[in-house]
Amino acid sequence: MLPVQRLLALLILAQCAITASLSPRVVHESRSSLPTGWTPARRADPATRLPLRIGLAQSNLDNLDAYVLDVSHPESPNYGKHWTPAQVAQAFRPSRDAVDAVREWLMEEGMPPEGVKVHTGGGWVQVDVTVEEAERLLSTEYYVYQFGDGEGRSSEHVACKEKYHLPEHVSKHVELVVPTLHFDVHVKRERVAEKRSGSKNMGQSRSGIVNPKFIGEIETALTELADCDKQITPDCLRALYDFVYLPVATDRNTIGIVEYTPEAYLDQDMDWFFGNYSPSQVGQRPALVSIDGGYDQTLFQGFSVNGEADLDLQYAMALVGATQNVTLYQAGDLYEGASFNNFLDALDGSYCTYEGGDNPEYDSVYPDPYGGYTGKENCGTAPLSNIISTSYGATEASYGAAYTQRQCAEYGKLGLMGVTILYSSGDTGVAGNGLCLNADGTESSSGTRFDPGFPGSCPYVTSVGATQIQAGSTVWDPETACGQYIYSGGGFSNVFSTPAWQASAVDDYLAKYPPPYASDVFNASGRGYPDISANGLNYSVVVDGTLQLVAGTSCSSPVAAAILSAVNDARLAIGKSTIGFINPTIYTPPFMAAFNDITTGNNPGCGTDGFAAAPGWDPVTGLGTPNFPKLLALWLALP
Repeated sequence: MLPVQRLLALLILAQCAITASLSPRVVHESRSSLPTGWTPARRADPATRLPLRIGLAQSNLDNLDAYVLDVSHPESPNYGKHWTPAQVAQAFRPSRDAVDAVREWLMEEGMPPEGVKVHTGGGWVQVDVTVEEAERLLSTEYYVYQFGDGEGRSSEHVACKEKYHLPEHVSKHVELVVPTLHFDVHVKRERVAEKRSGSKNMGQSRSGIVNPKFIGEIETALTELADCDKQITPDCLRALYDFVYLPVATDRNTIGIVEYTPEAYLDQDMDWFFGNYSPSQVGQRPALVSIDGGYDQTLFQGFSVNGEADLDLQYAMALVGATQNVTLYQAGDLYEGASFNNFLDALDGSYCTYEGGDNPEYDSVYPDPYGGYTGKENCGTAPLSNIISTSYGATEASYGAAYTQRQCAEYGKLGLMGVTILYSSGDTGVAGNGLCLNADGTESSSGTRFDPGFPGSCPYVTSVGATQIQAGSTVWDPETACGQYIYSGGGFSNVFSTPAWQASAVDDYLAKYPPPYASDVFNASGRGYPDISANGLNYSVVVDGTLQLVAGTSCSSPVAAAILSAVNDARLAIGKSTIGFINPTIYTPPFMAAFNDITTGNNPGCGTDGFAAAPGWDPVTGLGTPNFPKLLALWLALP
């Protein structure tokens, strides 16, 4: 007689075989075309070994929106009752059924039980297989693809052709499988040279819809309000948005600015700026939180290396004042750099194991196998700030939909925990990173379809566009959408649908001011962005010891963060919660009326005039710029 344990194992395998035979294979992910620059070189060697990683579907993701609205909508009885990190981790942990379904399928396909590993946290199942075994498991073909830069260098990447399949009963438990279709790989050692010349690295080879634009050097610093149409200073912004506030709850309030190595500020730049515009802050520095070896590097300098960090920190710190500490999240070492996911890993330890963080096809891997930071990856080690501003961005087309959706869900979870996430909306209008989409979804300079930015298109992010003071106008005159040197990024997502809290504002814009484009040029049913805006032209910034004029939504996001941080301070001072995820609140009629509506300007791109600014919300400047006293009064009146 067979031992009982062996008999039970055979029965389980038999049941798996029956289930598999009754469960047809379905396409789990597909790709209509290769990313620009990649070409198939040859079929992958059947004996090549692959670390196949299967990301499991999380529990309760279909309830995420309801959970977030419950603590973020001003009419909810639970407004402001934010969740703890432990509550979030428990609510979204993949189910035991998902783990079992994937394990049983792999065993039924002949994988040895001891080789099927479930990562800590239960979100990833990994099995080391050969290419031949992977092709059988996923009903696909693997190729070696080559990327060349035209300068004698190239990179190779193993990926499957066009699509892959899973049994239907397994597919419903899986979010994505890697390596399969994704091509935003690190070009490892070659990237060191790129970084040293100032190229941003956020875990992808074609990043950068947001970069501060150098306009020119400033011979004489202008500090009078009458000159704000020529040079923006902290005092100009205070006057524009009636922003006068003295923090009183600085021991409880926090604001964070994110930078990606090699971008870093310089001490002498900070002190020169403060000496000009905020003398009490000379010698003051942000509190550094190092993520995956991030540090304030000074080996490489130049506007492309120091411009972003100098801009972000000089204005955020000057506006919140000397008594409010600012946290600098410096992500990535000088060799690998970092992605948005590497940063999110550090905020939420569970993200490392089950939400797509540490995906080597997109994100930097630590310990760094190429030198640099050799410590463990930072998972859940960074403190949460109440407001976090990021002046970096990519496009939706740079990622697969599954990847963007996983990352967007993490922003929603941060909102559940009371964190406000701000991202710059982009500097090239409707053209995303300066390119546009072709009919097959690829990006090119000749594309005719609008190319939405990301993460600003994620509905759980507050996207910030750019405005400007018109030449000859004053800080008391209406601003216009930024139309010099940069165009405010904006449009409609191709991945995320219009959220309920935004539907009325978007419908109103499309009905009253219908864009004159065919239905395939932009997705009218998508999430519209930006949500708000702030001035983004002619900022006076000290970079590499020189006073310079700078433009971009890179300017707008830290300014908006500083103003919203003051709202948090005021609420915390009277025993209330932080404002957290603000989008459901700011799209209510009282709050919409508390923004300075921007009704002129547009954001051209892709051979068009883009969208037009208009009364109410628009996909150029969002709801408008902040009127601080009105917004403060409304938020203080909420529970």
